[in-house]
Amino acid sequence: MELKRVVVTGMGALTPLGNSVDEYWNGLINGVSGADYITLFDASKFKTRFACEIKNFVATDFLERKEARKIDRFTQTALVASDQAVKDAGISKDNVNVDRVGVIYASGIGGLITFQEEVTNFAKGDGTPRFNPFFIPKMILDIAAGQISMRHGFRGPNYAVVSACASSTNAMMSSFNLIRMGKADIIVTGGSESVISEAGVGGFNAMKALSERNDDPKTASRPYDKDRDGFVIGEAAGVIILEELEHALKRGVKIYCELAGAGATADAYHITAPHPEGLGAKNVMIAALEDAGMKPEDIDYINTHGTATPLGDTAEVKAIVSVFGDHAYDLNISSTKSMTGHCLGAAGVIEAMACINSVRYDMVPPTINHFTDDPELDSRINFTFGKAQQRTVRAAISNTFGFGGHNACVVVKKYS
Repeated sequence: MELKRVVVTGMGALTPLGNSVDEYWNGLINGVSGADYITLFDASKFKTRFACEIKNFVATDFLERKEARKIDRFTQTALVASDQAVKDAGISKDNVNVDRVGVIYASGIGGLITFQEEVTNFAKGDGTPRFNPFFIPKMILDIAAGQISMRHGFRGPNYAVVSACASSTNAMMSSFNLIRMGKADIIVTGGSESVISEAGVGGFNAMKALSERNDDPKTASRPYDKDRDGFVIGEAAGVIILEELEHALKRGVKIYCELAGAGATADAYHITAPHPEGLGAKNVMIAALEDAGMKPEDIDYINTHGTATPLGDTAEVKAIVSVFGDHAYDLNISSTKSMTGHCLGAAGVIEAMACINSVRYDMVPPTINHFTDDPELDSRINFTFGKAQQRTVRAAISNTFGFGGHNACVVVKKYS
């Protein structure tokens, strides 16, 4: 069958750099760090006492108080980001068939804050089971997708995707494939994560995954730096509107870019560590390029997974050099996690947005917080250290890799 073309017609975001896509992008290109000391709980006794929180978010500014109480923070932010994206895409019941508008949305962990609160309250009691009747529907991963569909009346394909930190990239890939196979006209896709809590930070601390640079949070996320000591946990919600090209043209809406291809692979190696030679990362970039019908030389920018973990950064760079050969030294790469922290299940979608805007504006956001070169990394690579760089960006790749060895990758390019 002839596959249909898929374009991006709307975006919405709540991030540690700002509560709109424009604020987020401006923060990126200006090299702003979203890290600061944790305000969402008392972290004074934790090994890591800082994070990249969404700032100035009050759910009741956007949602009815009664409604907000029934949903976890990851769903609250999902609804607000979806409102932004649906408005941006000009979607209304007058210009779409709601039976052919779907929602495929992701989270890596889901309602961890709700789970922690309910179990803690039970443990403090006398053993009598007193649980919030909304405990389960607040917590489950798929509820954000369901809530978005109910809020907007979209009755097309509706489900959640979970693959740890690759979750929202896999959600975009699933949406992309359904649209190009003709199963839907539009899909609202992306992901959200809000697990900055005792359980979230404590759990990642126990794994020794987080930076412990408590004396200087804003420079703690140091991808590709010799002294990187782990990632900075973040929270975010991002929504992208994917639409079949002819449908978008008939609606007469703006088109940000084209989603050209996607890939997914497994490391089949370790529960948390990447394959040391970046085999899964290599294979997923090859798969995405083949799906897009593109060559390595067609790519100008890679938004890397780049979490600032010693093993992960090294493996990904090896994979890039393996896939792109000499062209690896002509393209830009950067890790925007140096600014946003690692937003887990939402990382893929907000980093795809960085790629979309790079293609739109011919601008590559930087990798900040670089102080010392790592001799283990190929110094010929342009890591875009320090400042954003202006260059023509015909096409860009967004890489995301998750615990369990899940790898996902999308390719976006200029629409013509």
